[in-house]
Amino acid sequence: MLKGSMPALVTPFKDGAVDFDTLKKLVEWHIAEGSHGLVPVGTTGESPTLTHEEHEAVIDCVVTAVNKRIPVVAGAGSNNTAEAIRFVQFAEKVGADAALVVTPYYNKPTQSGLIAHFTALHECADLPIVIYNIPGRSVVDMLPATMGILAKLPRIIGVKDATGDLARVNAQRITCGKDFLQISGEDGTAHGFNAQGGVGCISVTANVAPRLCSELQVATLDGDYARALEIQDRLMPLHQAIFTEPGLCGAKYAMSRLGLCSEEIRLPLEPVTAPTRALLDGALRHAGLLN
Repeated sequence: MLKGSMPALVTPFKDGAVDFDTLKKLVEWHIAEGSHGLVPVGTTGESPTLTHEEHEAVIDCVVTAVNKRIPVVAGAGSNNTAEAIRFVQFAEKVGADAALVVTPYYNKPTQSGLIAHFTALHECADLPIVIYNIPGRSVVDMLPATMGILAKLPRIIGVKDATGDLARVNAQRITCGKDFLQISGEDGTAHGFNAQGGVGCISVTANVAPRLCSELQVATLDGDYARALEIQDRLMPLHQAIFTEPGLCGAKYAMSRLGLCSEEIRLPLEPVTAPTRALLDGALRHAGLLN
């Protein structure tokens, strides 16, 4: 079962190209730091600006490097159903444990269209699928009733919920059942999300602070919410600073400060500005990650 802290893994670059050597080092570091799974080539992994070939090469690299030690949930979403089928089938072929599929962005399908899209992906392979519901970016919201219909399909196993609405967890428990995996997609509310019935977080901050994010998740899953709140207090300034500008930009800057990878990103995104760098430096110190 997918649970706990699962970093939405950044894709490191060097001189404009994917830095596969650093990517492999990040995999080893995350496993050593206690991450419970890895999620390559989501939007934090800069999937919008990777070529299809790069996208698939990153999945293959991460799956091979992990070697079944922890689950790999491969980013496989698209607003083109045929393209998403390609990514889901590739993820299955190379041995990923599940696929993360975002609701189709920009073209704004109806709820019926969402059902048709995810049903087609369910039928194209034998790989478990996690729905990614993030209406703030995709401009379409999969409603709990719709998710309940899809949850009846055997390989639609859960949701990465980035609505920021903690009441959604309870609503989806009613429509999807208690065994449907509900995973937070928002670091700032991950503590409360699990209290409502969630089982983990696909996290941007875990790129920077994987051990703390893992410890927070373990504490909540053990029912020790007092301990989890202490950790969340250490992490909250970092959550806020990372998302002052687009989250992957903040994460890569913070990782560069910790010597993990370069802060290189692809246009149209740019490195974070000086005020945000100062916020991130302060948040890293508050979390005890930077002297």
